[in-house]
Amino acid sequence: MVPEEIVETAPVPLSKLGGIERALANSIRGKSDVLRLSLVCLLAKGHLLIEDVPGVGKTTLAQALARSAQCGFQRLQFTSDMLPSDVVGVTIYNAHSQAFEFKPGPVFTNFLLADEINRATPKTQSALLEAMNELQVTIDGRSLPLARPFMVIATQNPVEHHGTYPLPESQLDRFLMRLRIGYPDRTSEREIVRSKFSGEANGIPPVLSGEEVLQLQERAQEVAVDESLVDYLLTIVERTRNHESLALGVSPRGAQALYRAAQALALVEGREYVIPDDIKRLVIPVFGHRVVVNTRVALAQRTSDLGDRILQEILSLADVPL
Repeated sequence: MVPEEIVETAPVPLSKLGGIERALANSIRGKSDVLRLSLVCLLAKGHLLIEDVPGVGKTTLAQALARSAQCGFQRLQFTSDMLPSDVVGVTIYNAHSQAFEFKPGPVFTNFLLADEINRATPKTQSALLEAMNELQVTIDGRSLPLARPFMVIATQNPVEHHGTYPLPESQLDRFLMRLRIGYPDRTSEREIVRSKFSGEANGIPPVLSGEEVLQLQERAQEVAVDESLVDYLLTIVERTRNHESLALGVSPRGAQALYRAAQALALVEGREYVIPDDIKRLVIPVFGHRVVVNTRVALAQRTSDLGDRILQEILSLADVPL
């Protein structure tokens, strides 16, 4: 007998990553660094929290990132009256078949856009914890696996506190990265105002298939990280735990998140190895939402970016490996 021919899957060309960035740039102008980091979050198998003031393109970025891959996509507008079953699904009795049937919720998709996630109650927010951490949902004693790839992209407005429920630290720690888009520069905003650009993501063509996303995620995990860089990373983590101005430092999950994100950033930039600048560039997006400023210091300073400033101080004091 002639043995079956082994067909190897061709590696995904890294040029496709540039194609995704160009596609995203059609929806979000003048924010190339934010677009790159959102792609890094996807390749690092992470979940993304986009936090900023209204009208800067949070939802548009989330939709664009999801639509750039040819995968399942669901958008869920979180409200105060939403129930956990509205997220994960519900078991109902079918009178015709005389049996209970499970109706899956929006979480059974590849990309879930959780719009204004902090408007839902803590009970509803917690419905995503198992899905984000273990890629499964347990209902009526049964564990149901989620699709691969799976990514939650959540948005929230930091200035609208009426009718909102702040995300607890346990929920924030599930997000690999928190990004702030910010206002566009003068040139980009002039282009937005004068053109027919509407900031919609519906017209973005898919650049990657689901299989290609999985392949790139696995490839990112193979990027080399020198032991000196691991020591550098752990030094930063340890100093967040011992800093006098921080009540809560970075968890082991956070350290692992920075490690994976650095590998993904190196891959996006066409390298097979991580450099110190990768780690320095990612400390604020990956650690910023994981540290909690001491109440006494927060009351004395009264600035919203105090945690980021402390992380910058820790970075400046850490010895960079050569």
